[in-house]
Amino acid sequence: MKVSATEFAGVKLIEPKVFGDDRGFFMESWNARAFAQAGIDATFVQDNHSRSRKGVLRGLHYQVEHAQGKLVRCVAGEVFDVVVDLRRSSPTFGRATALTLSAQNQRMLWVPPGFAHGFLALSEFADFLYKTTDYWYPEHERTLLWNDPALGIRWPLAGAPILTAKDAAGTPLAAAAVYD
Repeated sequence: MKVSATEFAGVKLIEPKVFGDDRGFFMESWNARAFAQAGIDATFVQDNHSRSRKGVLRGLHYQVEHAQGKLVRCVAGEVFDVVVDLRRSSPTFGRATALTLSAQNQRMLWVPPGFAHGFLALSEFADFLYKTTDYWYPEHERTLLWNDPALGIRWPLAGAPILTAKDAAGTPLAAAAVYD
């Protein structure tokens, strides 16, 4: 497994070893010992799976209490994955970064607590899996406005995204609850 640092302290790109042949492939998507050796010492309590059709934008979500670390990956299709640093004490506070996760590249991303996360489905459909370090608490969930100009995210859109009412009504960074 290859683990690379990103521009945000704690956020890591994971490229697993994939063993493939004419039958298909095998890879470890989680190994507590190997991940801990790579600096990701997490205990997961919940697995989530979403399917989105092309143009669906989910996020940017986070929890103000019970902050979640997330290990995310796309197992079918392709997504434009976005992380926003919401740690006020961080030198990268308020900045966003993005990368493509797909079934083809088999990359994963570790998003520690303190970040908002979201993605845009780029393929006809995308199946997205993520493990979380804490449970979902709807009363603590917050949504950062996906198109807040202060974030400068360049979503690869060919029109308006497909959003839930909650995601369309997200809070701009200037008014959002953040972490210390």
